[in-house]
Amino acid sequence: MRSSVLPGCQTSTFLKNCPGYSMDAEAVVSEDSCPDRKRRMHGMLKLYYGLNEEGKAEEEAQSLDPCDINGPHFDPEHFLNKLRRECSLAELMDQETCMVKQIRSLDSDMQTLVYENYNKFISATDTIRKMKNDFKKMEDEMDCLSANMSAITDFSARISGTLQDQHAQITKLSGVHTLLRKLQFLFELPARLNKCLEMQAYAQAVRSHRLARCVLQQYSHLPSFKGIQDDCHAIMDKLAQELRQKFRDGGSSAKDLSECVELLLQLDEPAEELCDKFLSHARSRLESDLQGLEAEIRPYPSASAVKDASVHRLSSPASTGSPAASSPKASAIFSPSSNTDILEFIDRGCNEFVSSLCLVITSYQELFVSHAQTGELASKNIPQMANAKLHAFVDDLAARYFSLVERRIQEEKGVGDNSLLVRALDRFHRRLQAVTKLLPGSSVPSKGTEIVIRAATERVKQYLAALQSFYMDSLTDVRQALATPRLSVASASVGGGGGPSGRDGPNSLPELLSSLSASILNQIKSVLASVHLFTAKDITFSNKPYFKGEFCSQGVRESLVVSFIKFICQSSRQFCESAGDKGGSTPPALLLLLSRLCLDYETSTISYILTLTDEQFLVQHHSPVTPVTTLCTEAREAAQKLLNHYVKVQGLIISQMLRKSVETRDWVNTIEPRNVRAVMKRVVEDTTSIDVQVGLLYEEGVRKAHSSDSSKRTFSVYSSSRQQVRYAASYTPSAPMDTNLLSNIHKLFSERIDIFSSVEFNKVSVMTGIIKISLKTFLECVRLRTFGRYGLQQIQVDCHYLQMYLWRFVSDENLVHFLLDEIVGSSAHRCLDPAPMEQSVIEVICERG
Repeated sequence: MRSSVLPGCQTSTFLKNCPGYSMDAEAVVSEDSCPDRKRRMHGMLKLYYGLNEEGKAEEEAQSLDPCDINGPHFDPEHFLNKLRRECSLAELMDQETCMVKQIRSLDSDMQTLVYENYNKFISATDTIRKMKNDFKKMEDEMDCLSANMSAITDFSARISGTLQDQHAQITKLSGVHTLLRKLQFLFELPARLNKCLEMQAYAQAVRSHRLARCVLQQYSHLPSFKGIQDDCHAIMDKLAQELRQKFRDGGSSAKDLSECVELLLQLDEPAEELCDKFLSHARSRLESDLQGLEAEIRPYPSASAVKDASVHRLSSPASTGSPAASSPKASAIFSPSSNTDILEFIDRGCNEFVSSLCLVITSYQELFVSHAQTGELASKNIPQMANAKLHAFVDDLAARYFSLVERRIQEEKGVGDNSLLVRALDRFHRRLQAVTKLLPGSSVPSKGTEIVIRAATERVKQYLAALQSFYMDSLTDVRQALATPRLSVASASVGGGGGPSGRDGPNSLPELLSSLSASILNQIKSVLASVHLFTAKDITFSNKPYFKGEFCSQGVRESLVVSFIKFICQSSRQFCESAGDKGGSTPPALLLLLSRLCLDYETSTISYILTLTDEQFLVQHHSPVTPVTTLCTEAREAAQKLLNHYVKVQGLIISQMLRKSVETRDWVNTIEPRNVRAVMKRVVEDTTSIDVQVGLLYEEGVRKAHSSDSSKRTFSVYSSSRQQVRYAASYTPSAPMDTNLLSNIHKLFSERIDIFSSVEFNKVSVMTGIIKISLKTFLECVRLRTFGRYGLQQIQVDCHYLQMYLWRFVSDENLVHFLLDEIVGSSAHRCLDPAPMEQSVIEVICERG
């Protein structure tokens, strides 16, 4: 090894003296960066040494051919002779050239490897030299160790030989000593047990007795052992009696109680009886906790007081700017009568009852379930019996606890702050999860979840009732505001068409509508924000499937929002009941306002509220829900019914005036008309006031083109298709027959007028409906009366006066013309002396009136 390594400066000299060394070889050596050449050189070396890619020698069969230049059996003479025989001169020259190239290449590779691994060769030489020195030292130490082991072996053999005779005697004496110690323990056992009994070291006494029990039982036929056994039994009976008494007293801690039960089980006490006693003792402690919780629950005030308090509390945030802002309310809000709030009550129940219940479950399972599954008790089926008793015990006490919790939750009638209730329910639900871990298969957590669900559902119902009460109170405030003198319809129409006093008043209809709509919307948002606490991310039960789906879709959307929208529509439609005093006592202005409110809901509010609810609660429409179109249709139907009823009520008010004016007058003996009757002026004034009132909430609408002489339209005595002169001179008893015939023929070709048809949502349509009802009533009343000459003329004057003003309120002036023409014609048919008044005189009287 030493001869193959070239030290120091001799390396370069060695390389230069190598065969085939040249400047080209130096260049090859210096080119370390050529990875292909390195791989080729390494491959050739591996091939030469017979190594594979992993550096291991290949296990291939070696070639025996003497002409294989790379084989171990190569024979140069034989190889040369073969070449001379088989190759020509040119081939021999080529073979020589190829071999020279290969020799040079191998020499170059060998030089490169030597150059690259010079430091490794030096290090290997030093390592081998050091190893030789270390092995020499190690050999000396091993020789020393071998000598020592031989000495120890000899010494041990001499000792064993010396003590061989005494070993059996020592073993025998040791066994006798052990037996004597056991006998001493047995003879001292009664005294030891009495000592433990005096010191109340019950666990040590039981442990000592268990150690000796089998031996005493085995040798109980011997009198001495029999006496010891009887004494021990008497002492252990006394100990068991003290343990039972300690167990019954129940004044000890849970740890002492558990130790007591464990010792009794070891003394072969009946496990079922111990289970019953343990649970009975635990029941007394838990029932005291339940009694403390029950003491905090007191009878709640009357339902009416709670309702008033909750409604006031609900309406207080949105009272600013609402019609209810000026109404006096009680400043004090009813609070629950319990000494503590719901969160403190739940905290106390969880910290006392639930914690104690979990401790009882843990101790009971450790004693009667886990401990009974090992040792001597495993074969007695104690775990199954103990589990059944534990489940029944927990279910019974949990049912009482849940009953108290539900009673306390029912006291939370106020709907102002919802956070305390939600936090209390969250804590209640969270603490019950410990029972799930301690007692798998128990129904307690699921029943607790049902309580949370019922509480949330009941809370939604309370919010719905509060919203309904708020809405009805707001309507009451609106009615009071409408009854104030500042919003009298008559004052709104002063000046012939509604001046600023009607539109800019502090309690005008638009302001009342805007205030009512805003207060309801704000209240809905406030309620949704309160209910949204049930689905907050930090609330444990909000991840339950019910609160993710059913509560959001059916509880909040359907039971709260949709139900309240339906309530608004249904309660509004109830104002249209005309039977009895209920319908007649509703102010017409309220009907008009509610119709506009329902129309606004149909247009935009319902879509906004439901979209807000869906976005806020991430409503998943897995179960069927009420579509927006259905609610919008219901709101539009309510608005239509309210507006139709408004038209009917206003038409009946004017019709009542006209009916009384016709029925209370003697039309046969009346005097010659000199002016328009006051009732006709009142009709025009009221119609104008109604027009102003409707115009405050509804758009104008579309009218047909008016003729230029609409206010100067004249009426014939019989019909617009006949001339007055033609029938005035020839009026005979047979004339009415012809006149009636011609009138009926004319009606056949006239457009039919539907008096009580539905109106459109605009001012012109509403006014047209009211005027149709009024004039139709006037016509029917005229048909029931008999007229004299001046009575007919008075009807002419009144109809002309109505024509002068009413045509501008309706969509088609021909409708007013036709009805007034029918009134004049009908009075002429029933006139004893049909002598009509000159048109010029009628115009003078009407202009003067």
